[in-house]
Amino acid sequence: MKTVMGSKLTVQRNWVVIDVKDKVLGRVATQIASVLRGKHKPIFTPHDDCGDFVVVINADKVKLSGNKWKDKKYIHHTMFPGGLVTYSAEQAVARKPTRLIDDAVRRMLPRTALGRALMKKLKIYPGDKHPHAAQQPTALDAVNA
Repeated sequence: MKTVMGSKLTVQRNWVVIDVKDKVLGRVATQIASVLRGKHKPIFTPHDDCGDFVVVINADKVKLSGNKWKDKKYIHHTMFPGGLVTYSAEQAVARKPTRLIDDAVRRMLPRTALGRALMKKLKIYPGDKHPHAAQQPTALDAVNA
């Protein structure tokens, strides 16, 4: 029996649409990260990019459990003295509706060049419209709350 190793040349990339409306952020982020890495494929190779493209729609309607809308803090530093900026998840969605999903998925991927390449295959849109209809993406049902 031989071990099959996937590579960029042998992997077939598909396009997947995930609707995250009323889905819990963490649960849906793990599913998105898994599809981006290619863990759902039998030729998964940890050190190579063998995942699919993921289009996320309705990112502004994602759900957080408990009091996380007010209690969960996002931190940004301007790199100047006293430049620490802290805001809640509610304020983060008001500023940039795609930030919650982007941060959650980015932190679940490797912190290497591979992780940066995988993030380029993630397309996040706040509404239910996306410009990737030409790629004929298949709908993937996200995990329920």
